[in-house]
Amino acid sequence: MIGKAWRAARSVVPPGHLDAAGCNVPSDRVFDAVVGHLRLERERGGYVAAPDLTEPKAFLATLVGQESPSSGGVAFVESGTAAMAALLGGWRLPPGSRVGFARTEYGSTLMLLRRLAADRSWTLVELPVDTDSRLDLAGLGSALAAGLDLVTLVHIASHRGVVQPAREAGALCRAAGVPLVLDACQSFGHTDVSGVGAAAYVGTSRKWLAGPRGVGFLIVPGLATDMDAAAPALGGHAWAADGSPEPLPGAIRYEGSEGAIASRAGLGVAVREYQELGPLDVHEHVVELGRTARHLLHGAGGWQVAEPLDEPSAIVTLRPPAGDSAEVARARAAEAGLLVGVAPVARAPLDLREPVLRVSPAPGTEAETLHTLARVLSAP
Repeated sequence: MIGKAWRAARSVVPPGHLDAAGCNVPSDRVFDAVVGHLRLERERGGYVAAPDLTEPKAFLATLVGQESPSSGGVAFVESGTAAMAALLGGWRLPPGSRVGFARTEYGSTLMLLRRLAADRSWTLVELPVDTDSRLDLAGLGSALAAGLDLVTLVHIASHRGVVQPAREAGALCRAAGVPLVLDACQSFGHTDVSGVGAAAYVGTSRKWLAGPRGVGFLIVPGLATDMDAAAPALGGHAWAADGSPEPLPGAIRYEGSEGAIASRAGLGVAVREYQELGPLDVHEHVVELGRTARHLLHGAGGWQVAEPLDEPSAIVTLRPPAGDSAEVARARAAEAGLLVGVAPVARAPLDLREPVLRVSPAPGTEAETLHTLARVLSAP
């Protein structure tokens, strides 16, 4: 049912599209919303045409389990990377602070953490993981007991379809009084993000929510006094009496007055569509697609699935056999009319030893598409 509704909403879907974790396919309504808003800006002027994004922001807040969801805790920015930079770059942790992270950390965030650590005299603490690169909760508990001031965690990495124990990690961090930042760019629209109790969540439009590119978002349920945007700007800040910039209440402090507003309007429509489809039904559907893909592709032509075969996610990563490579396999797949991704080592330099092939079927993916990919991998 989910698959049929998904396909029916998209008159143009690239054949063999298996890269939802990269850029998913927006619906016709989303496409029309973006184009329509651009026309409206041209006709009326950009500021007059500004859309009301209160409803989609409030719904995004419900996804993290806020009992009284409010748009005030959600900010739209340019991307998930920009959201993380605004959040961490403006967090006024004192010199000597200890920040915990796992080896699955996204490459851009790892670069940011290392830059901030060098500039602000923070200490980065790598948290232990198991053989699947899943966070070791006992190790996290020990690190918290030894002293941490902040923890960052990627819920589902873009290079490995393992779902991290975010709820358990969140409970440990809350008990220790340590804020947790959850990178949920691959989670929103894909799996349940509620019940974590994180201090902040980072998300993006273009992946499982199937919105347009150029929009990321921050969800900050409770702002601490040491949290502000990396760079103050009009729209999120006001002038204080002493002439200094003062953040406005809520997450708006992270949101500038300029941006890809048409894309934000498109994300608003994509969020409503996701709500109409039913998040739990979507989650079950894509997880089943992921499991089907793993069991079908594991061993095809010697390729090995990197995560457990029954992992509850739709991101499937495969390690190449001797004599083949992810880049060559992607090219062969393209010749067969299939779109798959490659996760390079730079995506997660602490966790990847070589590029992996990434398969991420969107809702509505036909079984024959996965069978075709299995044949491609079996015939180098």
